[in-house]
Amino acid sequence: MQEENFATFVNVILPLHLQQVYTYRVPAEWEQEIAIGKRVAIQFGAKKVYSALIYQIHHQPPKNYEAKYIYSVLDESPVVDAQNFLFWDWISKYYLCSLGDVMQAALPAALKLESATRVIANPSFELNQTVLDDKEYLVYEALEIRHELTLEEIAEIIQLKNVFPLLKSMVKKEMILIKEELEERYKEKKLTCLKLATQFDDEAALEALFAVLERNEKQLNILMAYLHLKQHETDIDRALLLKTCNGTTAPLNTLIKKGIFETYQISIDRIQIAATPLQKFELNEAQELALTQIKNQWEEKEIVLLQGVTGSGKTHVYVRLIQEQMALGKQVLFLLPEIALTSQIVKRIRKFFGEACISYHSKFNDQEKVEIWHKVKEGKYQIVIGARSAVFLPFANLGLCIVDEEHEGSYKQQDPAPRYHARDAAMMLAKLNHCKTILGSATPSLEVHFMAQQNKYGWVKMDNRFFDVAMPAIETANIAEERRVKTMVKEDISFQLSQGIEQALANNEQVILFQNRRGYAPFLSCNTCEWVPKCQNCDISLTYHKYIDSLKCHYCGYTAQQPKTCGACGSTHLSLKGVGTEKVEDELNELYPLARIARLDLDAAKTKNGHEEIIRSFEEQQFDILVGTQMLSKGLDFEHVSLVGVINADSLLSFPDFRAHERAMQLLMQVSGRAGRKHKQGKVIIQTSMPNHFVLQALLNKQYEALMERELEERQKFAYPPFFRIIKVVLKHKDFKVVEQAALRLKYLMQGNVKATMLGPESPYVSKIRNFYIKEILVKISRTNPELESIKQAIKKAMADLGQEKVFRSVIVFADVDPG
Repeated sequence: MQEENFATFVNVILPLHLQQVYTYRVPAEWEQEIAIGKRVAIQFGAKKVYSALIYQIHHQPPKNYEAKYIYSVLDESPVVDAQNFLFWDWISKYYLCSLGDVMQAALPAALKLESATRVIANPSFELNQTVLDDKEYLVYEALEIRHELTLEEIAEIIQLKNVFPLLKSMVKKEMILIKEELEERYKEKKLTCLKLATQFDDEAALEALFAVLERNEKQLNILMAYLHLKQHETDIDRALLLKTCNGTTAPLNTLIKKGIFETYQISIDRIQIAATPLQKFELNEAQELALTQIKNQWEEKEIVLLQGVTGSGKTHVYVRLIQEQMALGKQVLFLLPEIALTSQIVKRIRKFFGEACISYHSKFNDQEKVEIWHKVKEGKYQIVIGARSAVFLPFANLGLCIVDEEHEGSYKQQDPAPRYHARDAAMMLAKLNHCKTILGSATPSLEVHFMAQQNKYGWVKMDNRFFDVAMPAIETANIAEERRVKTMVKEDISFQLSQGIEQALANNEQVILFQNRRGYAPFLSCNTCEWVPKCQNCDISLTYHKYIDSLKCHYCGYTAQQPKTCGACGSTHLSLKGVGTEKVEDELNELYPLARIARLDLDAAKTKNGHEEIIRSFEEQQFDILVGTQMLSKGLDFEHVSLVGVINADSLLSFPDFRAHERAMQLLMQVSGRAGRKHKQGKVIIQTSMPNHFVLQALLNKQYEALMERELEERQKFAYPPFFRIIKVVLKHKDFKVVEQAALRLKYLMQGNVKATMLGPESPYVSKIRNFYIKEILVKISRTNPELESIKQAIKKAMADLGQEKVFRSVIVFADVDPG
């Protein structure tokens, strides 16, 4: 015991959903190597080996178990620092998740190591005395040849997904041994380069070499190309050399074998940023005023809302603020809601900052993410433009956080935990780093609008477009009336909209059409009994996708062939109902066969650079009409777009959510902002069967503030944000009765200690997803309630207590704080 008091222990975070950190002992030989934020290899459970992060270093052994030793230290320097851990702690406490959940979300996958299970032959096994079945014999034969197999390789050999029963049988017969190996996933990218052997450094020797190679023209060309490149390049790689001399590998390999060239390897970056000439610009009077007002308000406030109409030039104001931070040697985090938007903004920002700017989002592969992670930590990238996950990057010297389009719902992480809101997380990150935050939007969220109204945030407005271009003229097309008088030119395109499209195409201008549903039609229906095919795994109708000629579930991916007869009454009278982006694209192709039409939605942009390619092509006027979902609404800037059409606004206005009207107004205003951005007033046509709806009337009369006031009154009346905080407790299970009983039991466990209004348990709008039935309990907490932390802890304890009850152990339970 005396010896243990002098021993060194570390508390580590594992990339698992565990509600605590675990303590491990440090062997004497590793004591000088450990540091907070370094990864260590540890055994967790009976056999599994993981890389864990050192969270704390101390000399207190754990009370309830004997600490295992760490195996090794994996890093020369920390991958996470103490400042990052402060941020992780806040995420964990505020969003009621574990530090393991935060680690899982924050670290690139290549830095999270988990041992791979491998199977090896038992050397003492005697085949003659054991009876094997066919599958065991196949695995045994494979081990004889390859000595070691992974579980994936065994599954392939025996043509079964579940290999564990077979392995259990083979272990029982003492045929095999199981071992766990920790593999480093990140590997530096290497480039093979060439150099002339040192014996040819002497001029006379080089001349003699030329004389020898005169008889072999191909080898001589390679040598001459090398000497030419050497004047400009330090390291000459094989591919570049062969391309320069238009040569082949055979003569080059001969030169290497003869010892004339030597090969060596260098590490290179996976992400190569081409050098670009930097642009300069001047702010106009309105932008200069906004910049001055932001700086003045920063003297008293940490956070400033920059509310500028679409096309007002907010980006140039951001650029000036970034330039000031870069001059101080600081880093800037620039958050955007969508990957589609990231590529265009990165292109624009690089015009001013070149290689100092990098983007970060989920489309990067694991190796690329690790390189960005290390370079941000080293301060080599000063500007990071990214989607929500960029808040977790280990900034060395953060000076400013910019959250553009702050109202966007896609800043909120849904699944898995941590279910954080990137806007709120960025504000906390800025606070921890003692720097300022800018929230930018043409249509601020009600919560941010309210905080600015209450003078908690600064508030700067930019009410005019750049070059004083007028805001687009907005019209509504009454599709209910057009259908009645039969003037619709297609099922989903009104005469009014078709006239606008024809006019734009005649003027060689571009058109954007918005429909917030992908696929061809939202559902198929029987005209006789109104039967609708539903997903086998989810409580949702299947969407018809014409390009795969199948019905598809957008929740779980389940697909089914389009039925020829009704599944209930056998009728053959089936019809597709509703409209998706594919159908709009089809109708346009029929109406305008000479027009070049593209589609931007999740189906059309599945590849790594899919979004970027479609947006770039549209920018370069390779397409005349772009049809898309809400990806189109988020800050994209197209110079030649004169018309924006909204195919059907009714679904936005009727969505069953307390934020529906706010979101509908924001989305319609953002989509409208894509029209007439630079030198000419644009036009917006909104198709609806409810032209007198108060949201549309507010949009037509430019009464955004009035709509916000109306929404605030309703929210206060019915106890919703920003006056109340909401925590949604979600329960899932494959048995409806079990989840129903668990929800009632959880509410009972919470009732005594959660001093707040509780609603439910109820089933949500989509009550089953991926075969899991869902129940929800809504907890409403007044913003003036001083016991927020104790309420959160009571909820957390109730969820943990429910998990201890044997009958409910298989129920998935989590809390969603500030649900989107």
